Amino acid sequence: MSESWSPNGWRRFPVQQMPVYPDADALAAAEGQLAKYPPLVFAGEARTLRKALAEVAEGRAFILQGGDCAESFAEFHAFNIRDTFRVLMQMAVVLTYGAGCPVVKIGRMAGQFAKPRSAPTETRGGVTLPSYRGDNVNSLEFTLEARTPDPQRQVQAYFQAAATLNLLRAFAQGGYADLHQVHRWTADFLDASPQGERYRELADHIAQALAFMEACGLSSDTVPQVRETAFYTSHEALLLGYEQALTRRDHLTGLWYDCSAHFVWIGERTRQLDGAHVEFFRGIGNPIGVKIGPGMQPDELIRLIDALDPGNEPGRLTLITRMGAGTVEDKLPALVRRVRAEGRKVVWSCDPMHGNTITSSTGYKTRPFERILAEVRGFFAVHRAEGSHAGGVHFELTGQDVTECTGGAQALDDAALAACYTTHCDPRLNASQSLELAFLVAEMLKAERAARAAEAVQPD
Repeated sequence: MSESWSPNGWRRFPVQQMPVYPDADALAAAEGQLAKYPPLVFAGEARTLRKALAEVAEGRAFILQGGDCAESFAEFHAFNIRDTFRVLMQMAVVLTYGAGCPVVKIGRMAGQFAKPRSAPTETRGGVTLPSYRGDNVNSLEFTLEARTPDPQRQVQAYFQAAATLNLLRAFAQGGYADLHQVHRWTADFLDASPQGERYRELADHIAQALAFMEACGLSSDTVPQVRETAFYTSHEALLLGYEQALTRRDHLTGLWYDCSAHFVWIGERTRQLDGAHVEFFRGIGNPIGVKIGPGMQPDELIRLIDALDPGNEPGRLTLITRMGAGTVEDKLPALVRRVRAEGRKVVWSCDPMHGNTITSSTGYKTRPFERILAEVRGFFAVHRAEGSHAGGVHFELTGQDVTECTGGAQALDDAALAACYTTHCDPRLNASQSLELAFLVAEMLKAERAARAAEAVQPD
């Protein structure tokens, strides 16, 4: 970190995707209020995650990152938090058991509110209003009052994030994540699904393994890893004033940490090398990510890595690719090849959601399951060909039985989208589709690990 860096230094740089608040004094007051509140996470937790991600960078672990497209105030409920947590736990169990690989679990939760937009305004029926940018900025209703950015929404988002974190920590450390509960993580609506049946078979195998361990004297009481899990939070750090207000100097290391989440990332629309977001991110000690689209060039990517991870420290930087199913195998190889040739110790993760959004025949924004799966397959294929590690997946999902993405074993079609389409922004995978993907990704990861093991024993 440069000694010249400071949490407010980003204000001297060009900034993208930030809302225009009509009352600058009210914004300053809200940010000052946030700066006095306790941190949401602690620097030591972020350092622990960074060590786990270093294992991913070295090819010894895998990331599962998922959660809501955009959290909302209206849908803030303990059951919704529980449902998303448990589908992520199910997915992690499938990946860990199926591929024999440690899984780093990161939720898009407890802070994933703000969303970048393709245009600053929206027009309906001749009326033009500011675009909806997430519940911590404005409201979805199409009225001037609702769409006017309100800085007090950031304060409300802070308290919702704090409450969400409190419940997530209780789930992760208080017994709900105990592997003996593996059968109880299945939502009722999954019971009759192929994924539910396949998961129950896997859960039976885990229960048998746990019984064997207990017979050998290894139980929840003696092995904490059976009883609890590490679960981290993340979001796109779009509102830099909010992030600055929650950035604190760690008294143990003297480094600055963004204490709004364990892991934060820069979006595809805000990763300008001379921009405010890169300037802010380069100075925080958290593990960080950056979204990489098909327009990224190898030279530009190396300059971006130089800015964000000049020390080439494993676990510091995660590159989250979002290419699109038809593009990933054309655009990604040159980037992976260049990063590997330069010896950069980054984590590669795949976001197969954002490059595969279409408008259905019934007018709904959706994401076909087959395209999502095709991008993940392409991502694995590229890394296998380039001798690199496909390090993770990044899904927009919910534990609820929504109908927002078509396809999958449920065979949801365009006509079915209207049944339960509740997202505030982009379409999410439902629990059944998420679990189906976990089984498929586990097969890919298992094949990758088997191939690498076979190469390791090949004679020179």
